[in-house]
Amino acid sequence: GKGQRCHLSVPNTAVSRNARHSLGRFCSQFSQPLGEKVTPLWISSGGHHFSAWSIHSIRSLHTSPSFQAAPVPLFWIIVKPAQKLLAIILGRSIRNWWKALPPNKRELFKESARRNKWKILLGVCSLGVVFVMFYFTHLEETPITGRARLLVFGKEHFRELSQMEYEMWMEEFKNQMLPETDACYQVVERVVGHLSESNKDIPEVSALQWVIHVVDEPRVNAFVLPNGQVFVFTGLLDAVSDIHQLSFILGHEIAHAVLQHAVKKASLVHFLDFLSLIFLTMIWAICPRDSLAVVGQWIQSKLQEFMFDRPYSRTLEAEADKVGLQFAAKACVDVRASSVFWQQMELAETIQGQPKIPEWLSTHPSHENRAEHLDRLIPQALKIRESCNCPSLSGPDPRLIFRLNMQHLLESSKDQQTPNSTKQDLSKPKLDFAHT
Repeated sequence: GKGQRCHLSVPNTAVSRNARHSLGRFCSQFSQPLGEKVTPLWISSGGHHFSAWSIHSIRSLHTSPSFQAAPVPLFWIIVKPAQKLLAIILGRSIRNWWKALPPNKRELFKESARRNKWKILLGVCSLGVVFVMFYFTHLEETPITGRARLLVFGKEHFRELSQMEYEMWMEEFKNQMLPETDACYQVVERVVGHLSESNKDIPEVSALQWVIHVVDEPRVNAFVLPNGQVFVFTGLLDAVSDIHQLSFILGHEIAHAVLQHAVKKASLVHFLDFLSLIFLTMIWAICPRDSLAVVGQWIQSKLQEFMFDRPYSRTLEAEADKVGLQFAAKACVDVRASSVFWQQMELAETIQGQPKIPEWLSTHPSHENRAEHLDRLIPQALKIRESCNCPSLSGPDPRLIFRLNMQHLLESSKDQQTPNSTKQDLSKPKLDFAHT
């Protein structure tokens, strides 16, 4: 409906046979068109072991690292510390001026403030109105979702910064880039190409030229710069179990770029930082000692971080999950695999005994909540997939298979525990589900 275009598949790209040892099985597995049903490695009846999911390397996936997710204009990098320093100096000067006043002049000043309290209140309200007007006059509609967003910086300026950041990353990883003839590169290229082709009816997708870079690096990560430069680390290819999971993750990253989350995040942070200068000046003016002012400044910065910055980052991640799932559905991907990926990440941390960080301390939703959120979105994504006349999904639901495999794994882990051991050795868990 509404002119939605759907593309079943893209031309089959033959994958070269010189795949590297660690990723050869994964990268050589997916030489068929993405529109067709691909059997996940971990439920294959062909005797595959769970090697595609290298659980030992999984710590936590934080796609779109904070610096990539919110590149900052150059003037902001220079001016921002200067603004804080100016606020501290101004607040400290006000405090010292007040201390130096004789008692009689302090009383006169207080009396004058009481007489003009309505004028002072009017001035404060006027300042508040200016900030509110600035906020609402810089709101724009987000592509696809239609949500209102704050944009302080120009998109053209961000494109220039994206190019600078791209050159920085290329310089850092110039000796780790896989060639275009590599099997893993071709898999990523085909997945991104299929996602962009299947969603080319969206102007923001067709407007960007998606360029692939596969970095031979064990970190589990991927990100897309606002100018369409796609960076995928081989650690992510180790972490996913099948091409459906990879398609969803890359769809998520493409959604970040299409929705211009970099601009939105930087705009909000800049707006809040400017407002915080007023509170910073008040803290240094009111606190009787510098030590107390430093503590007050730290509390103020942490309140801003945990009440605004991190919740907003989690909101953007949830939005990218939703739109990325829609991108994957139009590409005829098995969208049910998206939830399985985050369940895998949750299981990996459980097996390794890693402490769970509360979600409110993170810039990303927890793996568990992310999987639950996707489970709620999957029915709608399946309807989108059906409307695109995609091939029917055959076989059992991968979420059900994973739950059975997880139960089998936990039971096997208990059986491995020695009688004299009070704590299980989880450094190298066995992940062979071939006979499950």
